[in-house]
Amino acid sequence: MSPTSPGGRFTFAKTSLTVNRMGYGAMQLAGPGVWGPPRDPDGAVAVLREAVAAGVNHIDTSDYYGPHVTNQTIRQALHPYPTGMVIVTKLGGRRPPDKSWQRAISPEELTAGVHDNLRNLGVDALDIVNYRVMGSGHGPEEGSIAEQVTVLASLQRKGLIRHIGLSNVTATQVAEAQAITSIVCVQNAYNLIYRQDDAMIDDLARQGIAYVPFFPLGGFAPLQSSILSSVAGRLGATPMQVALAWLLHRSANILLIPGTSSVAHLRENLAAGQLTLSPETLAELDGIAAAPTH
Repeated sequence: MSPTSPGGRFTFAKTSLTVNRMGYGAMQLAGPGVWGPPRDPDGAVAVLREAVAAGVNHIDTSDYYGPHVTNQTIRQALHPYPTGMVIVTKLGGRRPPDKSWQRAISPEELTAGVHDNLRNLGVDALDIVNYRVMGSGHGPEEGSIAEQVTVLASLQRKGLIRHIGLSNVTATQVAEAQAITSIVCVQNAYNLIYRQDDAMIDDLARQGIAYVPFFPLGGFAPLQSSILSSVAGRLGATPMQVALAWLLHRSANILLIPGTSSVAHLRENLAAGQLTLSPETLAELDGIAAAPTH
């Protein structure tokens, strides 16, 4: 693929950072269970280089993936980073030796996490850091995040973080964070079927704030719908390409970061950025959330 702007471009509010809306999520570059080195280290490097060659300039990662593995792989593959590359990382979790996912939310843990990311990515400052609220499950839960956002704002003033975002949060938590500092993006679970954040997306769009859906293809419960399959068949695309294209059509502030450890799958995902959906097709797909899936 020649370098393009798949899916169009987006400039984060109140920043000079402009990215192509089709990005890449690096979580799958770690080993099974997001733990340890990848099964194919050379393949992981190849995927990252292919993504950049295809026009991707927005990479989502975290130093607790692996842990440390994905950031070290990104550095190996891409450092020194191309001009215009935006790497977004996240804090709030840790991976102890038992491979569980635990909170890491004290000021000391957050500060150490920033330095881990800086060291393993090989940068002097982090473009965007999302504070990831580690809830009891995979969805958000209410509770104050003021202390953690205040810590990140302090690290921002020291020049270690350029911009701050949030992940796995409620609308109340977004408002709480915005009272402390400027928020440039929100990363929550959202897709064609799981649409609890519709109102939040529209509100963020009015403010020029990016919304970055994780599990855009369903995550632990992959999207399955006869309507989706039918639309994909008519368009000569895969159901997953249609699901990604629907997200790009849903709102201009939505940025995509589908992940993969396969070059072929990466190309398939990026091709979704060129897929045009008619108003009639969009209406058909919009109805999936209200219809039973099978």
